[in-house]
Amino acid sequence: MEQFFFDNFGVSESTLNYLIIPLLIFLARIGDVSFSTIRIIFVMSGKRNIAPILGFFEALIWLLAIGQIISNIDNALSYFAYAGGFAAGTYVGMYIEERLAIGRVVLRLITKEQVHELLTFLNDNDYRYSILDAEGKTGKVNVVFLVLKREDLNHLTAAINKYHPNAFYTIEGVKMVNEGNMADGVPKGIGFRWLQLKRK
Repeated sequence: MEQFFFDNFGVSESTLNYLIIPLLIFLARIGDVSFSTIRIIFVMSGKRNIAPILGFFEALIWLLAIGQIISNIDNALSYFAYAGGFAAGTYVGMYIEERLAIGRVVLRLITKEQVHELLTFLNDNDYRYSILDAEGKTGKVNVVFLVLKREDLNHLTAAINKYHPNAFYTIEGVKMVNEGNMADGVPKGIGFRWLQLKRK
């Protein structure tokens, strides 16, 4: 590699060892860690066709990076570039994953307030939901349960903060959703009571 850069670009050995190689290692780590982060998201979302392809490129880039470190094992900058690339790659991968907004999530909202305005918003925007009558430590509460696309999450949470700014809600990822029964047999906006069965 040293001879290649010297012959084609006139790069000195010191510039190659202390600038170019650490930079290449840094960029390679950004690439393979970004692939790793996105691959994990695809695996959790059940995207079986895409995840192996990302895994292939992730392993290939990692081998290229670790190969350069072994070839320049006495260069401390290579180690810092490797670690820095890992940190930066984690951030880049998370940023890309947020932009892609892959998959679906479950949102559970709990509030003591009436949810009429929120339900009107859900109906107007064609969200499917279920209502649960539950009981908390301080009395009766309303629970709204939804499964929605991640790309719609910001839209929904903005409405929650508008109508119920003090409500408690949780968001979880969903690996798989079967909407067959929901589409065919259950009307949109169905409400049902959550009954607590007592042992005799």
